[in-house]
Amino acid sequence: MTRSITPEIENEIRKMVYSYFSEECDVDLDDLRDTTDIIEELEGDSLMLLSLLELVRKRYELTIELKTLGHHLMEKPANTLGQVISLTKAIIQHGNNIVNVQL
Repeated sequence: MTRSITPEIENEIRKMVYSYFSEECDVDLDDLRDTTDIIEELEGDSLMLLSLLELVRKRYELTIELKTLGHHLMEKPANTLGQVISLTKAIIQHGNNIVNVQL
């Protein structure tokens, strides 16, 4: 399955990622950037990322398993908000085939 990422979907993903980490880490949206490090600057963790990806999975009706996402993250971690946005777009675009995608 391959799904194209429209500018609208990309904007929605960006807003979803920023809003999620703003709320979960109690940080003002204006203080977040694509280069913001989730662990170092926001004191977040990998479970937060999996929780966000579960929301994405439901929102876009994806069939990808969290186990597949976890495996991908072990090999190619997403440490910054920009990397999370790229990963999220790739998951929506490639689904279960994400394990074969170079980000």
